[in-house]
Amino acid sequence: MVAPPDNDVLWARSLHCSLGGFPALSGVSLGVREGGILAVCGPRGSGKSTLLRCLSGQLVPQEGEVWFDGHQIDTLSAARRERLRAGSFAWVGPEPSLVPELNGWENAALPLLLRGTTHRAARAAATEWLERLDIGDCARSRPAALPQDKRQRIAVARALTAAPAVLFADEPTAALHAGDRAHVLRTLTTAARSHGITVVLSGADDETASLADLTVRLLDGRRADTPSTDGEGQEACSLSV
Repeated sequence: MVAPPDNDVLWARSLHCSLGGFPALSGVSLGVREGGILAVCGPRGSGKSTLLRCLSGQLVPQEGEVWFDGHQIDTLSAARRERLRAGSFAWVGPEPSLVPELNGWENAALPLLLRGTTHRAARAAATEWLERLDIGDCARSRPAALPQDKRQRIAVARALTAAPAVLFADEPTAALHAGDRAHVLRTLTTAARSHGITVVLSGADDETASLADLTVRLLDGRRADTPSTDGEGQEACSLSV
């Protein structure tokens, strides 16, 4: 076993993962420092979502290691990985996945309310992030009354309100028009930087890479940017931001 670098909050080595009998990841390694923004780019089917799911503890790779904050997480039980995700990670997917019965601030405050934060404190935190993301006027609106880009920004606010150590954003603008994509990406990365949140962001275009500190490019489940190798021939982490 090779220990991760001390300055990497999130680190993975030689990840192999198959889904439905087909290889989704083949020997992917990477690392990201605390507060950094790492873009994972590649065409559809290149393994981006699978990589983020492995890094966030949603999937356990068949081979390889995933470490967070100096602790290996792929060997944890399902219950402990779930607690880790609830306490330290946040997730934004291609679709907002909001609760239709809740209004904007209630959706944004949901992670804090589930942790037992007082109603008043949760609402204040959620409202602050809605304002930062230029959707304060959506606080009392339910998702069905809002356009797609505003619903997605509420999902981003929900992730940021939780104050995660790492925010995973899996193609968070895939369903948006070009102008809305740029706005959501900029607000997400700017907000994360201002609060020292580490971000792992996936996307298929150069716009995603342009907002990151460094980029991993995938093709058919492999690193397409030719990372360096260690003395045993294993892929070594060459991307620490």
